[in-house]
Amino acid sequence: MPIYLETHMKKIVLVTGASSGIGQATSVRLAREGHHLVIGARREDRLAAVAESIRNEGGSVEVHRLDVTDRSDVTRFADTAAERHGRVDVIVNNAGVMPLSRLDSLLVEEWERMIDVNVRGLLHGIAAALPHFQRQGGGHFVTVASIGAHGVVPTAAVYCATKYAAWAITEGLRLELDPSIRVTTISPGVVESELADTITEPGAQEAMRAYRADSIPPEAIADAIAYAIGRPPEVDVNEMIIRPARQR
Repeated sequence: MPIYLETHMKKIVLVTGASSGIGQATSVRLAREGHHLVIGARREDRLAAVAESIRNEGGSVEVHRLDVTDRSDVTRFADTAAERHGRVDVIVNNAGVMPLSRLDSLLVEEWERMIDVNVRGLLHGIAAALPHFQRQGGGHFVTVASIGAHGVVPTAAVYCATKYAAWAITEGLRLELDPSIRVTTISPGVVESELADTITEPGAQEAMRAYRADSIPPEAIADAIAYAIGRPPEVDVNEMIIRPARQR
């Protein structure tokens, strides 16, 4: 008999890239709903601040320094949670970077960083959580992709490619897995975050300033993730696009 019981009980939820933006907002939102959060990111000081805010509200959280480009690091992240709690219910693969630039700028190292974090990092999260979900007889993958998975704009060719890959990998995962394991792709539009701070090319910086004239708070994405996680076991929310009403 599977040890996994998916009800409205407290769930063990892993969140990558939890030190800011969508990851932080999602961690806080899910903790408020009574779930136990296991949060990971590279910036330990920021993680500690997120955890403190959760605990100050009476929430339950653990902190792990996490580099999603390191497969063994991500495996430890999931395995440790499973050992401590006997299960892992949800993994929110949220970590991502967005140093946009034109292709003719030849910022190859930045391209490679996006591929490492946005694609390999997602695959590492899937590989880390999937054995636990299969052993348990259930679980829930949530991928934070992007509106960039559905269209390409100048300066965003590589970023959009990584997010289309994230969408395709997650959809393939959904098709391959037993229905007891739910799979959700969340594609945010323009969201208030630090992602644009990593852009080094002046032209892309200027374009992004104009693009972000209309944005929504990360809590809007956290709401969507909470909705997907909170559905009954027989309901699988496969994909949501959430963007500012003025974004076209």
